Amino acid sequence: MPHVQSVIHPAGIEAARASHLWWLIFGICAAVWIAVAMAALIAIRTGRRAASRATDRQLGTNIAVAGALSAVVLIAILFESVLTGRAEDAIRTPDALHLQVTANQWWWDVQYVNDLPSLNVTTANEIHLPVGRPVRIDLLSTDVIHSLWIPSLQGKVDLIPGRLNELWLQADRAGVYRGQCAEYCGLQHAKMALVVVAEAPDAFERWLAANRAPAVPPSTPEQERGKAVVERGPCAMCHNITGTLAGARSAPDLTHIGSRSTIAAGTLPNTRGYLGGWIADPQHVKPGNRMPVPGLSDEQLQAVIAYLESLK
Repeated sequence: MPHVQSVIHPAGIEAARASHLWWLIFGICAAVWIAVAMAALIAIRTGRRAASRATDRQLGTNIAVAGALSAVVLIAILFESVLTGRAEDAIRTPDALHLQVTANQWWWDVQYVNDLPSLNVTTANEIHLPVGRPVRIDLLSTDVIHSLWIPSLQGKVDLIPGRLNELWLQADRAGVYRGQCAEYCGLQHAKMALVVVAEAPDAFERWLAANRAPAVPPSTPEQERGKAVVERGPCAMCHNITGTLAGARSAPDLTHIGSRSTIAAGTLPNTRGYLGGWIADPQHVKPGNRMPVPGLSDEQLQAVIAYLESLK
């Protein structure tokens, strides 16, 4: 399914309100532009004769009318903007789904927060949401200023080091939507995306339950070898795979990487070929990212790929 990224095709209540305001402002600005253009054409056509006949009183009247109309238009836009802001507050309910998204150069750490810490879920670069339920997202940054923007669902909100911001949204239509960092944050800013999957509540609960489980044990000798390479090699120095010896937290969680649709923060589709290319030489795909070349042999690389593909 293609990833939708469009401000003019809203899929959530917040995005729809923002889209309505945008179209209103666009319509008003278009009408003003047309009126000014027509007035300019009339002035050009009538030429200096009309200008010479115009009195100071007529000019003053015209300026007053134009000023009054401008004030009315600006007040109308301000009024509609206030109404839109207040309407967006309506989904701030205590039973909202609670997420925490932390921005890093250049990937997204996603945590589903539960009152019982044992029920928390950690994933990366992919968000699943239940359709029709309000969602509160706490926004943090570990390094520089980022900005989370999911055009089909909500507007932009910055993620600032040392500051907690909030983003509220609600998906009203199932689908797969693209999110993006909308604040220049370094060399690979353009390749800092994420996938947002809005699905039926029962499908979301199944996904959440599956992601609370530890990593699936290897089922083949090759996967077993791949697990051993991950646990004893450089992968375990940065990544976490719940249920294994890999328990670091400075890079994306890989516990269920096999079920994600993309890798490298939306840069590549999650297929065997792209996964192998990313592991073998991440700097070729995304220069400047913090994942070093692991220096694996061909046999080790194939075993690691097989193991990671099994983590669903």
